[in-house]
Amino acid sequence: MKIYYDFHIHSALSPCSDDDMTPNNIVNMSKIKELDVIAITDHNSCKNIEACMKVGQEIGLLVIPGMELQTKEEVHSVCLFKDLEKALDFQEVVYKKLPKLKNKPSLFGNQIIYNENDEEIDREEIMLLSSCDITLDEAYKKVKELGGVVIPSHVDKEAYSIISNLGFIPDYLDIKAVEYVNYDKINKYIKLGMIKPDLKLIKSSDAHNLASISERENYLEVEELSIECILELFK
Repeated sequence: MKIYYDFHIHSALSPCSDDDMTPNNIVNMSKIKELDVIAITDHNSCKNIEACMKVGQEIGLLVIPGMELQTKEEVHSVCLFKDLEKALDFQEVVYKKLPKLKNKPSLFGNQIIYNENDEEIDREEIMLLSSCDITLDEAYKKVKELGGVVIPSHVDKEAYSIISNLGFIPDYLDIKAVEYVNYDKINKYIKLGMIKPDLKLIKSSDAHNLASISERENYLEVEELSIECILELFK
């Protein structure tokens, strides 16, 4: 079956996102756009996932728990997990490695935590727009231990991508998929041998506002609409 997806969406917990990226707004906009599955992938945190998953269950939209990790090398990667518990386990690891810097909302934006009713219940004080003291290798190993998958984010961008910062994708990590922005550019990388032609190419929105959430354009073929089935494609 075909499933239409967006595996890279930021909620209002990410300081660079709009404050109206609430659980209900995100899930309902994704439903309006006729998506079947989304992933919530805030910067270095998972604290809005539970609320988004609850709203998804009510509305009938599959929500995958995730995070966009910024590693020691300043590489962004989408990490997806099979359940909330595993995502929070990874968050615990990440928080121990984040610099203990306080967020400055006037400079970086708010970091709002919502419940499933879109009520603000807290604000994250630690600045999430920081690199963790975790290497890409360490992150890949830990995510794999937790049964999750790592998909390097926007690999064809000039900043915070695995190609711009490392210049290559390490073969030994056995990464199965990458996220891209521009097809012509990613195809050029493939022709240059910077990206293996057998890697799955994922196009998600990296949405920081409601309008940017993907339309019903990008799809995968799976046996059933489940988190387990989707993650298996990337293992």
